[in-house]
This record gives sequence, structure tokens and C-alpha cells, in this order.
Amino acid sequence: MNMAQRQPTAAAAASNASTANHPVFELRMKGLGNGELELSIWQLPSPATPRLKEPERTAALWGRSLRLIENRVLKRLRGQGVKLRDLRKGETQRASLNEDVALTLALLFRVLAPMRSIDRIRAVAEGIDNMTREEAGYWLGMAVHRSHPRRVLAALRVLLAVP
Repeated sequence: MNMAQRQPTAAAAASNASTANHPVFELRMKGLGNGELELSIWQLPSPATPRLKEPERTAALWGRSLRLIENRVLKRLRGQGVKLRDLRKGETQRASLNEDVALTLALLFRVLAPMRSIDRIRAVAEGIDNMTREEAGYWLGMAVHRSHPRRVLAALRVLLAVP
């Protein structure tokens, strides 16, 4: 075997380098029974995230809050080629997500999880939909890596829900 056959092509090397420089995210869907789903975003270990030794749950949403924003979530997932199917209680489904969609959905799930007001949920969801990738990444980073993430999320709720 000569040297040219052992070395990867430049395109393959560039492709491997680009995937090595990005975090890897996964959507996990779990059936809760009665047609209800729990959606959760997980960050998987990758060369871009050496601190992770095992998958880490970034955010999750289910129940009434998820039903209120279901169309927004489905629209983003359809753009990724992810199709949700009806899952029986205890069944799970997994799908990989690109970083942009994962950041936005994780922020959306974290911010909306404790909210109850339908009008405020819609206003906050609209605000997050209008965020740039950098804004969503900033707020999610603040919510994940700060010592008091509840304060960060509360501040974001106030900023987005006040008319």
C-alpha cells in the first residue's frame, strides 16, 4: 500500500476537522402516556467539549408548556429532518441536532419550564425565536454555567415578556 492510499483526502480531513470543532447535541423524546411527550436536549462528549465524559442533559420540557409551543418546536425539528412519532409510555426516540437548533431549543426549554402564564409563555417564546445564534448562546451559557442560573433565567423572562 503506498502513502497516497493511507492518507485521507483533503476534503475528508476538512470534514473531520469541522465536526471536531463543534459540540454534539442530541434530542431525546420520551413517551409519557396519554399522547404526552418529554423532549430533552443532551450534549454529548466530543473533542470540542473535553470536559464532558458522559452525556449531559442541557434542558427538558413536557406537559402544558410544551403543548403551547409545540408548533414552534416542530417547525425547527422539521428543518433538521426530525419527525416526532407517537410514543407509548416509556418508549424513547433519539435524533441528532445541529448546534444552532440545539442552543435555541435548550434555551427555550429552560426559560419556559417553570412558567404558567400563557401570554407570557408566548411572548418569551417569540423573543427567543427572534434571537440571533450568538444571543441564544450567550443566554444559555449564562443559564448553564453561572452559580445562580435561576436569576439569569428570571432576568431573561422579564426582558422578553415586558411589552
